[in-house]
Amino acid sequence: MSNQIPEELIEQIRGANDIVDVVGEYVQLKKQGRNYFGLCPFHGEKSPSFSVTQEKQIFHCFGCGKGGNVVTFLMEIESFTFYEAIKHLADRTGIELPSDSIKTESSLSKENQQILSAQEWLTKLYHHLIRYTKDGKIGLDYLNERGITEEAIDTFKLGYAPNTKDFIATFLEKKGFHKQLLVKYGLLNRNQDNDTVSDRFRGRVIFPIRNHLGKTVAFGARALESQEPKYLNSPESDLFQKGKLLYNFDLAKKHIRKQSEAILFEGYMDVISAYQSGVENVVATMGTALTDTQAKLLKRYVDTVIICYDGDKAGIEATYKASKLLQQVGCQVKIASLKDGLDPDSFIKKYGGEVFRREVIGAPQTFMSFYMRYLKKDFNVSLDSDRIKYLEEVLKELAKIDSSVERELYINELSAEYNITAESLLEQIEQYREKSGSEKDKREKDRYTNKGQKSSGKLLPAFHNAERKLLAYMLQNRSIADKVQEELGASFNIDEHKIIATYLYGYYEEDNPEDVSLFIDRISDENLRKLVIQLALVPTQTEISDKEINDYLHIIRAEGSTGVDIKQLKAEQRLAEQQKDPIKAAQIALKIIELQRQVKH
Repeated sequence: MSNQIPEELIEQIRGANDIVDVVGEYVQLKKQGRNYFGLCPFHGEKSPSFSVTQEKQIFHCFGCGKGGNVVTFLMEIESFTFYEAIKHLADRTGIELPSDSIKTESSLSKENQQILSAQEWLTKLYHHLIRYTKDGKIGLDYLNERGITEEAIDTFKLGYAPNTKDFIATFLEKKGFHKQLLVKYGLLNRNQDNDTVSDRFRGRVIFPIRNHLGKTVAFGARALESQEPKYLNSPESDLFQKGKLLYNFDLAKKHIRKQSEAILFEGYMDVISAYQSGVENVVATMGTALTDTQAKLLKRYVDTVIICYDGDKAGIEATYKASKLLQQVGCQVKIASLKDGLDPDSFIKKYGGEVFRREVIGAPQTFMSFYMRYLKKDFNVSLDSDRIKYLEEVLKELAKIDSSVERELYINELSAEYNITAESLLEQIEQYREKSGSEKDKREKDRYTNKGQKSSGKLLPAFHNAERKLLAYMLQNRSIADKVQEELGASFNIDEHKIIATYLYGYYEEDNPEDVSLFIDRISDENLRKLVIQLALVPTQTEISDKEINDYLHIIRAEGSTGVDIKQLKAEQRLAEQQKDPIKAAQIALKIIELQRQVKH
């Protein structure tokens, strides 16, 4: 596909999209030194091993080994084709692609492409009907009664499906979509006669459900009259899985990054009410329990999550479960409590957006404060036995808090409430911490030992290190590459290094810039591409003398001329040992040492 877009335009598009900004739309990056680090989006981890180098415009994960430039990042994380990645980057920066650069391939199946197109048409139609037609007035009146403004209706593309059997089916058929496919994906229902179809969502207010790229992948629909069920979603498919998506994530993610925290709700209306009242870093689970996938998605973007679920019993139970899940993936959890058992939408309507921002979102509880109240409902603390059990459970949770100041705050609170000395409570906590700490230390030791075992192989030979260093300098300096080409050519000792050097010579001969992020696009083999990225990250000096370059060349040449001799001598040494001839084996060993000394010097 790349040959349909001029190379100069591809380079302009890549240059207009800083890799830190693009990756930052998927991963929470923190600067450490010259690079940025975050949790790898390609494999599960709790300690950041994913690095982005702004200077070289590349990314690399030290955990799973994936790496590349801004284009390959999008191809990996979105399963884009090369064209789709370039198109996404061009749209992102307002660069137009040539009209003759026709997309002939897609990462999506033909069916999924058609359904996305059908849902995009329906989103526009449903929205037009509610905003500008008499048929949609019933839906508009409902939203207005719920306090939803026209601005919010436009922002979330809310709509209305007319209560007629064949209006939507006729509309989509005229657009070229087949009934069978629309029935399969739940946009239409087949009627009992099996010959006719009708709109699945007819007579309902429509909430388009978008993925993180802003594409409508499903619809949620709310009945206005006596229809059952009250709420109806599109069926799950390759494009739509409720447990993997968060409602409004596409609009909220930039606000989440800016605010450094996400606010989690349970439903559409809570999000919309909060958004129009000025709280924009809001997402929802669409009425289902938070999943591990959704929790990990939030952790990739942010460290702190404020949970704002309904204030009734079911909402409190859901809050506790979501809190534990978020803590497991490493998030700090806060709880925004709602009085009178209200849900967020009802609270905003009763007390107003300003009170919601100031007294609910602006004054959340810590998880510990919430937990102490949550746990107490299961115990009769007027009984000594229950009171002891309750305090033990609270102290176990307190022992997990690293902040001594925070622990002391709750210790004093418990001491005053239950007339127990703070010293006794603190002593119990320290026992729990010591026990959990020893287990943690053991895990850390095991992890360290395993890590050590994995990396405890022999150190790389001098010639291998010399080749790596030389290639690292060649990747960032054309004149060094020219010198190496003239004096060494492709006579590296490691096969992969020979291939990379050959690619690099050809790359520079085409008068391309010293840009590793551009160079790796020329390498199709994934393992070679990973190696190039590793070499690009090898520490180098700003300037290097001719003497150092010549030293590297000498070491590489020496290995090339003596490597075969050493291998042959080692084989002869093993044979002498097998033949019980220690004198001959020792003489051969001395020859090997002398040759190795020559290589070293």
